[in-house]
Amino acid sequence: MKDDRKDVAGKELMRISQAAAASGVSSQTVEYYIMLGLIDPIRRPHKRGRFFDDSHVKRIRLIRQLNETGYTLRSIRETYLRDR
Repeated sequence: MKDDRKDVAGKELMRISQAAAASGVSSQTVEYYIMLGLIDPIRRPHKRGRFFDDSHVKRIRLIRQLNETGYTLRSIRETYLRDR
């Protein structure tokens, strides 16, 4: 990957399909989470697209796990993610 796909610490950033695969969900699910405000991708002013790092993958996994145990996406956003 090019240097513009690295964060400030030099870690590789992922595109939506890569973040989805690493999280165990579909790209459409990640898009839905973005639309609901559950995750906020990294945007680069000089590059098109949205990028994700390991913290996004962890957050997507948390959202999925909580949702699978019966929490609604609304309650996840209001309860678990309000301070993030």
